[in-house]
Amino acid sequence: MASFSPTPPVLKLCSNSSKLWGLRLCNVGSGSRIKKKFCFQFNAVYTQGLSLPSPSSTSTSSKLSQRRSKSEPERDSISILNERIQRDHSKREATRPIMDSEETDKYIQLVKQQQQVGLQKLKGQRGGGGDGGGGGGGGFNYKVDPYSLKSGDYVVHKKVGIGRFAGIKFDVSKNSTEPIEFVFIEYADGMAKLPVKQASRMLYRYSLPNETKKPRTLSKLNDTSVWERRKTKGKVAIQKMVVDLMELYLHRLKQRRPPYPKNPAVADFTAEFPYEPTPDQKQAFIDVERDLTERETPMDRLICGDVGFGKTEVALRAIFCVVSAGKQAMVLAPTIVLAKQHFDVVSQRFSNYPGIMVGQLSRFQTKAEKEEYLDMIKNGHLNIIVGTHSLLGSRVVYNNLGLLVVDEEQRFGVKQKEKIASFKTSVDVLTLSATPIPRTLYLALTGFRDASLISTPPPERVPIKTHLSAFSKEKVTSAIKYELDRGGQVFYVLPRIKGLEEVMDFLEHAFPNVDIAIAHGQQYSKQLEETMEKFSQGVIKILLCTNIVESGLDIQNANTIVVQDVQQFGLAQLYQLRGRVGRADKEAHAYLFYPDTSLLTDQARERLAALEECRELGQGFQLAERDMGIRGFGTIFGEQQTGDVGNVGIDLFFEMLFESLSKVEEHRVISVPYQSVQIDVNINPHLPSEYINYLENPMEIVNEAEAAAENGIWGLMQFTENLRRQYGKEPFSMEILLKKLYVRRMAADLGITRIYASGKMVRMKTNMNKKVFKVMIDSMTSDIHRNSLVFEGDQIKAELLLELPKEQLLNWIFQCLAELHASLPALIKY
Repeated sequence: MASFSPTPPVLKLCSNSSKLWGLRLCNVGSGSRIKKKFCFQFNAVYTQGLSLPSPSSTSTSSKLSQRRSKSEPERDSISILNERIQRDHSKREATRPIMDSEETDKYIQLVKQQQQVGLQKLKGQRGGGGDGGGGGGGGFNYKVDPYSLKSGDYVVHKKVGIGRFAGIKFDVSKNSTEPIEFVFIEYADGMAKLPVKQASRMLYRYSLPNETKKPRTLSKLNDTSVWERRKTKGKVAIQKMVVDLMELYLHRLKQRRPPYPKNPAVADFTAEFPYEPTPDQKQAFIDVERDLTERETPMDRLICGDVGFGKTEVALRAIFCVVSAGKQAMVLAPTIVLAKQHFDVVSQRFSNYPGIMVGQLSRFQTKAEKEEYLDMIKNGHLNIIVGTHSLLGSRVVYNNLGLLVVDEEQRFGVKQKEKIASFKTSVDVLTLSATPIPRTLYLALTGFRDASLISTPPPERVPIKTHLSAFSKEKVTSAIKYELDRGGQVFYVLPRIKGLEEVMDFLEHAFPNVDIAIAHGQQYSKQLEETMEKFSQGVIKILLCTNIVESGLDIQNANTIVVQDVQQFGLAQLYQLRGRVGRADKEAHAYLFYPDTSLLTDQARERLAALEECRELGQGFQLAERDMGIRGFGTIFGEQQTGDVGNVGIDLFFEMLFESLSKVEEHRVISVPYQSVQIDVNINPHLPSEYINYLENPMEIVNEAEAAAENGIWGLMQFTENLRRQYGKEPFSMEILLKKLYVRRMAADLGITRIYASGKMVRMKTNMNKKVFKVMIDSMTSDIHRNSLVFEGDQIKAELLLELPKEQLLNWIFQCLAELHASLPALIKY
């Protein structure tokens, strides 16, 4: 009996379908039974058809089973690309609403206006450098005055790189007999000299955002290529930061809430303020009122002003506006001491409004009181809630929250800051700070966050006299005796609880008839509350404490503060502690003691020097910027930028940042529709029939692949990873098919409409501009692709060393586009 060998059916993918792939089943041949083995022939737009061989030409079953094993997939070029896509695709990007080009143009203009407003406000506020000239920052200048440098200081020359300042002396230039002043700078391969005038235009102080002040190496005079690469890397990092800022800002502007009504009763509320507002304070009132009553986007404003300059009053007026419209307001403080003080102030200011209920949630309360308050918050019976980070807990359910006031954000932990950030998309946020954290300051400096600066002191305030010296008991005793003799009170602050008892013994021996008490965060709530109450009433004369009193405590009669072991405090902490005194019209004193200069780190010395320099009132903002220079601006948007800053130093980094911000719209890539991309590479791969047999529904899978590519790179990545998890690593021919989808998708994202090759020349027709192409090239890690690409007219061109076979050519295009695509985080994408 002759064996039966049926002719298999043929499935054809037809290009006349609305999708890229159309499907048609043609039954050819005859026979009552048809084996499962069959082959496909694909004819598709832009892929020039994908046909399948006969079963006899397929790979063996054993090889296929190895491919399908559930071991880790090999790191092929698609896997590497997918890993990068997953890294770039954060949750924030996934949930961000898509904005069309018209919306984006409008918002980019708003951002630019916002930036200019921010820079104008900050013009002249920056302490410690610059001659006020331009420099890409709309009035900011981070260049250093050569005369302010000391021998051994590290500097950055914009074109040459990092060197060590040797000194300034007179010398004769080549074309003159008249001696002029030259700046001498030591580099790795010699000494350079440049005229002082030129140096003032080209030099920046080199400082790093960490303890280490020394650069890794000095630059070379005769080889600036390394320096150029470092500067390029810094530029790319800056571009990514600018785009992150831009997209966060656009996301915030996309949120909507109806403006609050202008309430006539606010005039009566403001009349209860017992002081005459300063001009800066009045402007802050106006800024906040406009945010609430004239804008439809939630407010996110920083009120930066020294301790005692009236930030709380700005918050109280915002609270009144929101609460009188039927919304709830939350006041968030970092410590129970400050929360208690805010509660007292808010309760007193709203005491004439019986319909507005004020509550406090902190560990000063019993469990029953907390439960009652939680219920009142949920039901909307509490209008204003004051408390510590417990207000951010999952058990606190707000009925109709409208405003969040955050006092001293730098005192909160990472998780609390993330929770605070999550509120910003739905409620108005007002942040109060005397020394904003570097990240907050950075946002204000760039104009991507609204900031109101209160730098004018109230008329009755006088500067605090700061005394910085090595510790001695005689100095401490003398300082405290002077304050007690004039009828005042004293703060005595230590960095840790350990050591309080020892100092208590010393003070009790020195002042046997004076009431002294200890306060720290680990005490029982009632004990701490009673201690603070007695100190505020004047019963306790010396309060021995930790930095629990750092923020907000306002004791008019306490005008001397002693801080021991200052080297263990941060710059912002010391500034805040010093601000605990000097609230009245008496001259106040801050005594800052360190154990021994030999025990101080360079960073600690720099902090103390900065604090000594910022003796005048209203210098909290400048001090925060100095702090940013000393310890860096921290982690921004989850990325550690320390290495990028270290490449060029903080001052040049910031000048480059402002320059990039001022040209933000020039770095915009405009994607094109996926269907409009044409890939003219004629490849006709063959899929093994055993792989096709193994797929549950091959045509559906192919259609899903096409649909995923059309939706976006994230969807295509997910499809590919799912396919590999289910069926194992695909055969080479299927990899080619996937690569063509990836190439087309990436081309669409990059604004490339056509890719074609002629001999050794590859051409890509694109809508991008030359500056966008430059960012992409700078971002590339591969010298091979970077050096082969040129931009001419509306095309990206690459001349290869030799004409490649089609599969290799496709792979080269895939790798090239993958590198270009990796630069997208540094570009505005709408």
